[in-house]
Amino acid sequence: MDREIILMRHGQPDLVVVDKVSALDMKRWIEQYDLSEIINQPAPKASVELAVTAKVIVSSSAPRALTSVRALGLQPTLIDEIFCEAQLPYGRWTLPRLSPFTWAFILRVLWLCGFSGKVESARKARTRANTAAQRLQSLTREGAVLLLGHGFMNRMIAKQLEAAGWTRKKSNGNRYWSATTYRMNQS
Repeated sequence: MDREIILMRHGQPDLVVVDKVSALDMKRWIEQYDLSEIINQPAPKASVELAVTAKVIVSSSAPRALTSVRALGLQPTLIDEIFCEAQLPYGRWTLPRLSPFTWAFILRVLWLCGFSGKVESARKARTRANTAAQRLQSLTREGAVLLLGHGFMNRMIAKQLEAAGWTRKKSNGNRYWSATTYRMNQS
């Protein structure tokens, strides 16, 4: 029997639209993002159909992941912060003022290059992703596993699964509600 893990990204966060902010203002924006639930829209049909194939439902402890599980009409078997998004650092400078999404991109690149400020480093996040991947693999003994997680952390977990011999079978990108399915053949 094949073992299966589905890594699904949460739905679109319900955020107040902000025009431009400084790197210092990103601290507050990140805090609000981390507390956000998802917009009040039904989950896409394809996401619902894929999600119901799982026997074990796992979620990050972030509100946007938990409300995504509910939008799918499911109850999580396991909720754990180990599956939460890799944290974004913020800067201390007030200029330039850019869109939060531009800052998020810049800060993620800086984070990958070693700048972590007061948040988890990229190295520690990779270690956490490895532990998360091991936890998901152990849960497949109970059946197919669905993780409702986050874009960047899901990619980090995926790398760990591939390193452990899992094969990517399906992927529909990395937008909100996107999912990637991994399988391990059992001989």
